[in-house]
Amino acid sequence: MNAIDLLKRQHKEVKSLFKKMEKTEAGRERRQLLDQIEAALKGHTVIEEEMFYPAVKGLETKKAEEMVAEALEEHHVVKLVLTELPDVDVEDEQFEAKMTVLSELVEHHADEEEDEMFKTAKKIGDDELDDLGTRMEARFNEVTGQGSRKAA
Repeated sequence: MNAIDLLKRQHKEVKSLFKKMEKTEAGRERRQLLDQIEAALKGHTVIEEEMFYPAVKGLETKKAEEMVAEALEEHHVVKLVLTELPDVDVEDEQFEAKMTVLSELVEHHADEEEDEMFKTAKKIGDDELDDLGTRMEARFNEVTGQGSRKAA
């Protein structure tokens, strides 16, 4: 699978998990959704940071370098929020506030990648993007322990 298509699919799937979270009241369901969101974001950030961003940065343009630097900072903020969430009671209003912030961060990040970075990444070339996507999907499954299962 093409690397860009893989990342777009993951963006769509994680946005869907956030929408489910917004509609979920029950504490146990919220905790399960949080676990799914955490796993999805962990796997996604690992493959972007280890594989996709270096490929984009390898284009050696100022724009590519700036986009990757900003994306890494956005990942850093997402990781900070994710580390706090397990300690917050899912019934607490603070949980909802943190989930809203996390959702908005992730949505902004995904939209920016799709609107800007992916256009630049197409310069990598179809064959390399296909090879990269295959390797990224395998690494995602390794990180998340999902074998051949697909997730955000």
